[in-house]
Amino acid sequence: MTFACDLHELQQPTRAGQFALALGDTAADSAYQNPLISRYASKEMSAIFSAQNKVGVWRRLWLALAETQKELGVVQITDLAIEEMRAHLDDINFAEAEEFEKQLRHDVMSHIKSWGLQCPNALKTLHLGATSSFLTDNGDLIQFREAMRLVHTKLVALIAAMSVEAKKHRSLPTLGYTHAQPAQLTTVGKRICLWIHDLIFDYYDLVHTINDTPFRGVKGATGTQASFLTLFNNDHDKVLALDEKLTKKAGFSRCVSVSGQTYTRKIDFRICSVLSGIAQSAHKMCTDLRLLASFKEIEEPFGREQIGSSAMPYKRNPVRCERVCSIARHVNSLVANTINTSSTQWLERTLDDSANRRICMPEAFLGVDALLDICRNVFMNLQVWPKIIEKRVAAELPFIATEKIILACVKTGQNRQTILEAIRQHAVAATWAIKHDGANNDLLHRIKTDPLFASVASSLNQILEPIDFVGRAPEQVDEFLHSDVIPIISSTTVDIDNMKPTELRV
Repeated sequence: MTFACDLHELQQPTRAGQFALALGDTAADSAYQNPLISRYASKEMSAIFSAQNKVGVWRRLWLALAETQKELGVVQITDLAIEEMRAHLDDINFAEAEEFEKQLRHDVMSHIKSWGLQCPNALKTLHLGATSSFLTDNGDLIQFREAMRLVHTKLVALIAAMSVEAKKHRSLPTLGYTHAQPAQLTTVGKRICLWIHDLIFDYYDLVHTINDTPFRGVKGATGTQASFLTLFNNDHDKVLALDEKLTKKAGFSRCVSVSGQTYTRKIDFRICSVLSGIAQSAHKMCTDLRLLASFKEIEEPFGREQIGSSAMPYKRNPVRCERVCSIARHVNSLVANTINTSSTQWLERTLDDSANRRICMPEAFLGVDALLDICRNVFMNLQVWPKIIEKRVAAELPFIATEKIILACVKTGQNRQTILEAIRQHAVAATWAIKHDGANNDLLHRIKTDPLFASVASSLNQILEPIDFVGRAPEQVDEFLHSDVIPIISSTTVDIDNMKPTELRV
């Protein structure tokens, strides 16, 4: 047998062109679209990072700069210039900007010139004393803050939906697992609380980051504010006032104290790390749900006409949770980008961060937005199957109950070590029968018919009540919801109860 092939044949184009590229009827059909936008993320989050919003923020920053400079005595900025700028904040002439950028290879200068076509009187003093980072960095921070606030709303909504399920199933016994092996019982509600607990850590990290993220402000080309000092004739107080007033107009409580041309890229790392924290929590939770779905204990919603497999019509795959895990891995991978970008910046600035950040930061937000929507959709339609859970508990409960049986025997005066060894031998035999013969778990029958256990045989059925093996799990659910969850839900200004159910596009 030979695996040799004709190299000439391999180099030929596909015969008959059956796989030839066929362009679609529209530009959207003929070009790659980021699935985070076309399939997964919400319109609200996509809009935050749209070109319309980005340049709209830039124009508002330019307006705020001009207004504040005028307030501080820059007489060259006229009322007519301000009026023109206010009149053209959102009617962005993208086509003209695109043509300018082809010539200039500079996005900010392209938009200065294109806005100048709409605001000829403003053009004379537009961008006065500023550098590109005045727009790009401050604009990014405004967009990031807006996006973090949307994430905050959706995170609280998810926690609220999960808390409903935790309370509903606070006392439903289920198998706990350690090392992926059946362990002591817990409750379905307690397990959901574990997932919520992770998200609460993310919630407080997010709140802190929203409140603590600073504005860049007006710092100039290398962060020295030299251009503004010249503009204000060496009046340091006016330079400081310009920075402070613009920071307040942008809605920030503070700006960075010092910077190079850009704000430190550690801020991007910090924000992306918080988003990664949410992604980590969602990934762990949805991995657990996928495992439980394989046991048929808990399942995500499944549409009446939904197809689980193109080949196996009985399949009910946990595609929502799988999608969360997939997107979460992508979000987590983006943290490395922010680490590398932050650590490789040269001196007062280098531009090798720009293209990376245009991709990395929006995708981190779009990904977290998507997985929060998917998770809320799952929990608002969660399917818990108590009979399946009960059946699986019953199969393992005789093993789990052995400690109680030992204690009951000791209370009748028997030797603990003797009882322990007898139960061990019965458990080994029962396990062999289960694995070798496919038998049901008959450990309890073996113990009942052993004369050594005659003193407790009649009470063994009472010992095997599942609810007696969950410890304080129901009470822990109540305490946790009261102390940790309700304060978060109560503190939000969003009407969570009347938020629309999350509808997924796919």
